[in-house]
Amino acid sequence: MSLTLSINEIFFSIQGESTHAGRPCVFVRLSGCDLRCTYCDTVYAYHEGSKHLVEDIVRRVESYQCPLVEITGGEPLLQPNVLLLMGQLADKGFEVLLETGGHRDISPVDPRVQRIMDVKCPSSGEVKKNFWPNMSVLRANDQLKFVIGDRADYDFAKGIIDRYKLTGKCVLLLSPVYGKIKYMDLAKWILEDNLPVRMQLQMHKYIWAPDKRGV
Repeated sequence: MSLTLSINEIFFSIQGESTHAGRPCVFVRLSGCDLRCTYCDTVYAYHEGSKHLVEDIVRRVESYQCPLVEITGGEPLLQPNVLLLMGQLADKGFEVLLETGGHRDISPVDPRVQRIMDVKCPSSGEVKKNFWPNMSVLRANDQLKFVIGDRADYDFAKGIIDRYKLTGKCVLLLSPVYGKIKYMDLAKWILEDNLPVRMQLQMHKYIWAPDKRGV
């Protein structure tokens, strides 16, 4: 039986987020998402896509001759065969990143994959969907991202970091919603609290137009 995934797009670009920002990266964007975050910038991935064999996806990734690949969406973990894809890419020596919304169980993911997981804050409209058991399976090479739209989101993130004793457990990222919050305000709050996080901006939205696809 052929194993397939519904793929929205595969492209080669500069990584715009996480501790890997600035690195060339192959992006494999899967179709489908069961969240509807208010600030979503990939609405087109909700439904658009076509079926591809896992082995064909691997070959396409190999064609770019880039060691870094990110599996993103949509929500990649909605499609069980993504676990097979990530394992095959890791077998071939790729440095594999997974970007996931934080509402699906991350424990089945291959330990060679670096998991970059959202914690949904109140302004996302999806805070009730967070799958909190994920906090107990985080590893040192994982990255936890809080997308911040206002002061309430910041206070929420600060509370989660304290409640789950996340300092030192993995990389903690605070990312302002593009165009919604003053970046200086977020920087000020972090400095006032001496919060042990990394503030990040979405680099790709400054290199290209914020709504440009495939970059």
